[in-house]
Amino acid sequence: SRDPHYCCRVTADDGAVGDQHLRNFQDNEKTIPTVLTTSQKLSTGVDALNIRHIVLMRPIRSMIEFKQIIGRGTRTFDGKDFFTIWDFVKAHENFNDPEWDGEPEEPVPPGPTPEPPVYPPPDNGGDDNGGFEDDPPEKIVIELADGRARAIRYIAATTYWMDGRQISATELLDRLFGDLQGMVADEDRLRAIWSDPDGRAQFLERLEEHGYDRDRLEDIRRLVDAPASDLFDVLGYVLFASPPKTRRERADDVRQDGLADAGDELRELLLAILQAYENYGEDELAAGKLQSFVTGRYGSVSESRERLGALPAVRDAFRRMQASLYAN
Repeated sequence: SRDPHYCCRVTADDGAVGDQHLRNFQDNEKTIPTVLTTSQKLSTGVDALNIRHIVLMRPIRSMIEFKQIIGRGTRTFDGKDFFTIWDFVKAHENFNDPEWDGEPEEPVPPGPTPEPPVYPPPDNGGDDNGGFEDDPPEKIVIELADGRARAIRYIAATTYWMDGRQISATELLDRLFGDLQGMVADEDRLRAIWSDPDGRAQFLERLEEHGYDRDRLEDIRRLVDAPASDLFDVLGYVLFASPPKTRRERADDVRQDGLADAGDELRELLLAILQAYENYGEDELAAGKLQSFVTGRYGSVSESRERLGALPAVRDAFRRMQASLYAN
């Protein structure tokens, strides 16, 4: 994250500034700050429901303090089923204390298993194959605020959590449509942002701040039934009703017309990157991935320089390839 408050220090010496960071951290509607570093301020009296990780980096001699620290993670929150303790100082040995949790209680027998809900089978149009994978996915049509219809995949009884409440698939797309309108003026602007690796990374961070992390974006990719499409096409379909292309179609366009200016060695590298993009998605085009491709192919930066030329020229070709990838 490029947010300067992604990780904040909260100690007694930080005064009012530290207290404000702590209040923001406890606000479950906010994702910043994400990490707090502290000595003892989180040991007691802090009700932060969504703590997912506790990292211990100093010895804890007091059993009471240890219980208080661990207790920060035991708060329940929607979608939080566990928390993780990262222990660098063997503090976990305190769990061996026989008085940690008293005598074990008798297990509670489980109650009767509820009957699963029954949903009507999809209409297969008279086809008698039972609706297996050969059937096209059932679609429902929704209309967003621009008046144009979108077809989304029908998934029985699937709901999503946003801001601590359950919403339907239609509500999820409607909310994403509204949030995207506040970020992107038109399709050309989305294309310009997405064509630049740095701009794309910043845009994804903004989406995450609005509640659309990677898992949620994958949910939306499945909803619009575009598993083989770039996230650019998924967002373009939600926002502008533009028919999504597959990653293979985009990669083929560049293979045919977009690498004519590259030398043989550089072209082979870019083709390998395009293949990784086609197989695994747009994350393969991140700015930090280029060096991994180069060193993975040539073993060292010096060897790659002999084969490819200066790294800035390779980086420029990498960016030009992405501009071609999203040109239409």
